[in-house]
Amino acid sequence: MLRVQHSSVGINKNGKPVAVVISAAEYEEFNVLKERWLKVEVQKGIEDLKAGRIKEGEEVFNNLRKHIMNAQM
Repeated sequence: MLRVQHSSVGINKNGKPVAVVISAAEYEEFNVLKERWLKVEVQKGIEDLKAGRIKEGEEVFNNLRKHIMNAQM
């Protein structure tokens, strides 16, 4: 517990990283940053809608499927 108050601590299982323990203060900072980022992204989306930069859902999913298929090859 003392170590986590000063820096994050990684937890491994079978030699592979599975978790990170951080202090409560660092966790709160992370949540604040995440909320700010989400607000910025939502605002970008609203601006795109207002500017007419939109695509139909079917087109988006078709492009995503193509991208996934190409990545698997």
